[in-house]
Amino acid sequence: MCVAVVARAELVVEVTQGVEAPTAIAVVPFGNETGGALTDDVAAIVQQDLQRSGFFEPMPRDNMLGFPVRRDEIFFRDWRIAKMDYVVIGQARPVAGGEVSLRFELHDVLREQALLSEQVTVARDGLRDGAHFIADRLFERLTGLKGAFSTKIVYVTAEQLSAQRQRFRLQLADWDGARSTTILESAEPIMSPVWSMDGSKLAYVSFETGKPAIYVQYLATGRRERIQSFPGLNGAPSWSPDGNSLALVLSRDGNPEIYVLDLLTKKLQRITRHYGIDTEPSWAPDGQSLTFTSDRGGQPQIYRLDLASRKLERLTFEGNYNARGRLTQDGRFLAMVHRSSGGGNGFDIAVQDLKTGRLDILTRSGMVESPSIAPNGSVVIYATQEGTRGVLSAVSLDGRVEFRMPAGSGDVREPAWSPYLR
Repeated sequence: MCVAVVARAELVVEVTQGVEAPTAIAVVPFGNETGGALTDDVAAIVQQDLQRSGFFEPMPRDNMLGFPVRRDEIFFRDWRIAKMDYVVIGQARPVAGGEVSLRFELHDVLREQALLSEQVTVARDGLRDGAHFIADRLFERLTGLKGAFSTKIVYVTAEQLSAQRQRFRLQLADWDGARSTTILESAEPIMSPVWSMDGSKLAYVSFETGKPAIYVQYLATGRRERIQSFPGLNGAPSWSPDGNSLALVLSRDGNPEIYVLDLLTKKLQRITRHYGIDTEPSWAPDGQSLTFTSDRGGQPQIYRLDLASRKLERLTFEGNYNARGRLTQDGRFLAMVHRSSGGGNGFDIAVQDLKTGRLDILTRSGMVESPSIAPNGSVVIYATQEGTRGVLSAVSLDGRVEFRMPAGSGDVREPAWSPYLR
């Protein structure tokens, strides 16, 4: 086992399904007044983010009749002829301390109006961060939904080195798979990575000692610590919203049950008591309840337990298998792995509106696991199979947009989407 920071460009987003009428937008190459070459093409990254969301159809650069960088250089008639709805222009300028200011503007082509005019200052080697920020602002202005392009994902890769040897890596990357780095490498399995709500820490399960143990990783320093380990199963960690507690699954008393560990006092509290298997806890955004999977009713279903009153409520009834429940940040929608009654052995991603009870099946691959929701509640990322390899895919909560993130080698599994990091 080792801890490393190694660049690995593992994943690339490939949109497989977008909205029926994506918005036409032109992201013009940014002007450069810094006096030197830029390490990243800011406009190209912005364009890729918008295109990969599935909601936009950017104009290819080769089709652009001009490359304006200021408002008075935009000839709106040309963009209307090209059937563009919006045009984005920008410019990079040097500022004190060696940083770069990225000014950007969004213009409505039909109305010839500026909808957005802002700037962001980044380090010279942080242009990709600036581009993701710009894409977030454009996405929010045009869709009304906060963008999630500045977020991160973690995931596990598994490579078969020989008949007896495997290599597992816990990887951290931008939302689109760029700038991948290795957080942990091990010859033993790594499972269930999960983010703290402030984005500063990860918890995960590692078998590096020969048995499952839960670790906390501090991303800024690379420091990691092993959480108190108990005999038997130690698994499925989930951070409380305040970051002071972990819900986890232990079999210390013989049966898998949900516990809550106070990380400050080290006090352990048993939450469930049932002869069935209780697993996969997940905190509600308000910290007042836990959702978890249990077969106490005969088949795996998702339940919610109020931590103060201990009131238990079954949330899922449709289908003979519902597991790995994850709530959106507003607490209204529950994404899960679902199998329909009488539907064979296929598992798909489904989302249930907890207000109306409606359940929608979002995928039809029959081989999914480990859903994780983007912090803006718009997309569920999950692991699935492509041929004989494990890959990551994603689908919007309304089912209109789908994309996949194939890896260069090995299996990819256990994705977890970060909270907002700004």
